[in-house]
Amino acid sequence: MTDISKRAVVKMVALTAVAAAALVGCGKKEEAPKAEAPAATKAEPLKIAFAYVGPVGDGGWTFAHDNGRKALEKEFGDKIVTSFVEKVPESADAERVIRDMAGQGNKLIFGTTFGYMEPMLKAAADLKDVKFEHATGYKTAENMRTYDSRTYQGAYMAGVIAGKMTKTNTVGVVGSIPIPEVIRNINSFTMGAQSVNPKIKTKVVWVNDWFNPPKETEAATALINGGADVLMQNTDSPAVLQTAEKMGKRAFGWDSDMTAYGPKAHLGSAVINWGPYYIKATRDALEGKWATGQSWWGVKEGAIDFVSVAADVPEDTKKKLEEVKAGLKAGTFEIWKGPIVGQDGKEVLAKDAVADDKFLGGINFYVKGVEGKIPGGK
Repeated sequence: MTDISKRAVVKMVALTAVAAAALVGCGKKEEAPKAEAPAATKAEPLKIAFAYVGPVGDGGWTFAHDNGRKALEKEFGDKIVTSFVEKVPESADAERVIRDMAGQGNKLIFGTTFGYMEPMLKAAADLKDVKFEHATGYKTAENMRTYDSRTYQGAYMAGVIAGKMTKTNTVGVVGSIPIPEVIRNINSFTMGAQSVNPKIKTKVVWVNDWFNPPKETEAATALINGGADVLMQNTDSPAVLQTAEKMGKRAFGWDSDMTAYGPKAHLGSAVINWGPYYIKATRDALEGKWATGQSWWGVKEGAIDFVSVAADVPEDTKKKLEEVKAGLKAGTFEIWKGPIVGQDGKEVLAKDAVADDKFLGGINFYVKGVEGKIPGGK
């Protein structure tokens, strides 16, 4: 290498060193690459299960509960995961299904019929980390609470229309199982009808089942053959309305809007909206606010309504219906307000006395105007 070349190399090295020093002097430093922050762990969704006594396609009780489940999914999105088992019998098998739900990781379990009360209590005693919700029952535990809808309010509103639309002054009810809930609905339907027509008599045929379309059809036929021309049911399928349609009589939808099952016979539907309660219960669980207790919701809370009133119902009757509904919503109208007389003519509620929930929850008698005897009653 020549002296000139050596000098060129030395000069280049020197210039590079000066440039580097200049950069340091200006405060510019090469920074080490930053480590990425760990991604936030996404909370696991709350798993929620529903035990249904009937099929989701029953058009009534279970269909209404499943609509409530769907309302949950719409409200909470990916914060929850829901599932259901349909046609779970009210027997020891219910406990097996409920325990299996817990075993699958469900931390909130809804049992949607009265007969699940004892099975759920047994499961709740062993599964303390699971929250249980039981529909229509009265027993609670530390991790089990009850909820219900005031279906008797819908029954009363149906009665207001029945009392006006009957031509025979005889109405009929297809009863499911003779528990206070159902007896209360039969009485309320009768009192609603008598509020517009004091001549009303109510016939009842019991099928001892919640969902049994063939039995419901037989019972409805028997009531019509016995002179009833307007029917209500406390069963879960649209069979009663369909029977009325075939036999040229009138009837109501129950638990869900059943217009489509018998459009000519349909006078209106007493419906239940489980969505508001299911949303509240789920929010309680998600926010750590869930606690045992009892809830009984009606028109006031948006859980009960009467919809799809037939076009041929007189305007004065529609007005009466709306007045009752508005009074129930505002808390200014009481269905069970005395004087109320039992089937035997004895006073069961004194004049101006208002029945409390304890009274309503223990009704085991017919009011005046209901014919026949309660199965198993005195």
